[in-house]
Parts: sequence; structure tokens; C-alpha cells
Amino acid sequence: MQIELTGDQALVLSDWLNRVMHKEDSNVVDDRAVWSALFKISGNLETGLPQIFDSAYSDQLEAARKRLIAELGDFGQSTP
Repeated sequence: MQIELTGDQALVLSDWLNRVMHKEDSNVVDDRAVWSALFKISGNLETGLPQIFDSAYSDQLEAARKRLIAELGDFGQSTP
């Protein structure tokens, strides 16, 4: 199986996976077997993203988030 992501998608997903996978109380993963896939995806992202070692990583991540959110438009926003 092959999944194609843009650079922005890969960067944001890598950051999110890293945060979720390193939480002690992560309730996001309710099936222990899923960790196998998450480790594989996370490892592939980390080895393919030189930005995570860049001193400007935080700025690049924030810019990627803003671009992706702009592409989404209103999707995922809660309505008052």
C-alpha cells in the first residue's frame, strides 16, 4: 500500500503522531494492534522529513499548519 502526502501534510502528521505516541495517557489509540502501523508510519515520516532536524522547525510547522487550514476552508470548524 502506498499513501501520498504533500510536504505540509507529512510535516503536520509527523508532529501530531509524535505528540500522540509519547503521551502517557493517550486515549486516541484504543486498539493495541494499531501501534504497529503507527510506528511504521511515524518512522517513515521521520526518515523522510529533514525539516524535523532544522533549527526553524517550529516556524516551518506553523506555516504548514496555516496553509493546510486555509485549504480546508470551513471544514472541521464548530458552528456556534
